[in-house]
Amino acid sequence: MNDTIILWLGFTAFVLIMLFLDLFVFHRKTHEVKIREAIVWSIVWILLALIFNYGVYIWFGKENALEFLTAYVIEKSLSVDNLFVFIMVFEFFHIKPEYQHKILFWGILGALVMRVIFIFAGVELIHKFHWIIYIFGAFLIYTGIKIPFEKEKKIEPDKNPFVKLFKKFMPVTNEFHGDKFFIKIDAKIFATPLFITLLIIEFTDLIFAVDSIPAVLAISEDTFIVYTSNVFAILGLRALYFALAGIVKFFRYLKFGLSAILVFVGVKMCISGFYKFQVLWSLTIIISILMISVLLSFIIPEKKKEN
Repeated sequence: MNDTIILWLGFTAFVLIMLFLDLFVFHRKTHEVKIREAIVWSIVWILLALIFNYGVYIWFGKENALEFLTAYVIEKSLSVDNLFVFIMVFEFFHIKPEYQHKILFWGILGALVMRVIFIFAGVELIHKFHWIIYIFGAFLIYTGIKIPFEKEKKIEPDKNPFVKLFKKFMPVTNEFHGDKFFIKIDAKIFATPLFITLLIIEFTDLIFAVDSIPAVLAISEDTFIVYTSNVFAILGLRALYFALAGIVKFFRYLKFGLSAILVFVGVKMCISGFYKFQVLWSLTIIISILMISVLLSFIIPEKKKEN
């Protein structure tokens, strides 16, 4: 068994163990995740990512370690934008705080599977058809420019393709039944609104991955680096949601920062044929953009709407 297989098996085992501990030990009983608990778990996931990053540095060298850290920072920062959508979805369906963790847990589990497919497909495409990197780059520039002008998205479950397809095969109840995704009524299985919420979360991550995966592929084409950085960012997303849900709305200029990051990464991909940014410079620029956007959100007062 070669070292690559051992690495993948070891990392997969680590992820499965952490997910098992999360659902069946630390969150065995359904409860509302408080801010203090969320902050502690956010710190734990960030520390685990940094420890893993140090391991990458020891085993693979400085360049790969910088690639992992840069990819992790990009994925983590872009995931904050996804928190806005999570908040809207939970508010729309009136999901109680104690049930939100369960939905995010299974949603993120599904996201991990989708990421594997997206990452392997993306790396393979770039290796076989290198010119596709320019298409990815142009797409990121377009997405980045579009972000500041996007209006608040409306949640319309009945128009969601996942939900529409699902309802063709299974009936859905109008009432919640505790934390159950499915319920048996008169010997017939029904899905609950909780499961429909999960479908919307999964669909949201699918759309989110279309932006984030090409951005990370601009940093590294190493499948292991891209995947592990994605996994650490995603696994910490639940804790980040509960830690920031109440204050994320105050980061008014964050979307402009995310826009600038996507444009920068897109340009980086488009000029990669004749100029390559050093990973350290990329990391410095991305962190600087994030810090500036967050600082501006606190320094510049929000304009009051005229009545």
